[in-house]
Amino acid sequence: MKAPLLACVLAAGGAGAADVTYGEHGMALFGGKEALYASHLPMFHAPHDYQVILRVHVADPATDAELRKRLDGKTALWTIAPEKFELSRLAPRSAVPLRQFRADLVQGHFEQGGKTQYAASTIVVDKVLLFHKLSPERRVSDSDTYLQIGAGSQRYLVKQIDSRPDYDHIVAYRASADAPTASVTINKYGMRQPDKAELAAALHIQAQAIRGTVYFYTDDLK
Repeated sequence: MKAPLLACVLAAGGAGAADVTYGEHGMALFGGKEALYASHLPMFHAPHDYQVILRVHVADPATDAELRKRLDGKTALWTIAPEKFELSRLAPRSAVPLRQFRADLVQGHFEQGGKTQYAASTIVVDKVLLFHKLSPERRVSDSDTYLQIGAGSQRYLVKQIDSRPDYDHIVAYRASADAPTASVTINKYGMRQPDKAELAAALHIQAQAIRGTVYFYTDDLK
């Protein structure tokens, strides 16, 4: 049985220098005028063995507005290169929750030649949408579950990482405002990225409504 999509796996408690989740937790940044989201780039080992999705905003209103405009409706990759912090502080029941952090906002991948566009920005955590500990055990799955992010017309699919090896996948698409927001499941064929037609069929929309992939990566999830 698959683990629940919304999972809090750390008990309430303090965080500090001995916390095994302390590190630099890079994230994919996506969204637009309706909202901004950050997805932690996970691995199967500490301190990065958690899949975490946040709804965020930039504390500086001018930067926030400009960033939303630049990202809106586009699939070009942006990433967050944050200061070090304990990822456990994003757990819903953390005794010392992380409300904000400083980070460079990078056009492209911050470790693969991306260019910093907004340095040392303050990122405010509005809501933790997903907090799920990854299992390091080898496991094969014949299906993929995608969590829907967003409730307006601009939405995203984020793959639940539930097997090993696996892949991290974020897809942008357009939806009607009253479309369901439930997760969707498709067949999995190894490490192949699903195409637009497969995703559209699961969502019961036309393939042209799938704008494209924001992020797809396999190397860190082998």
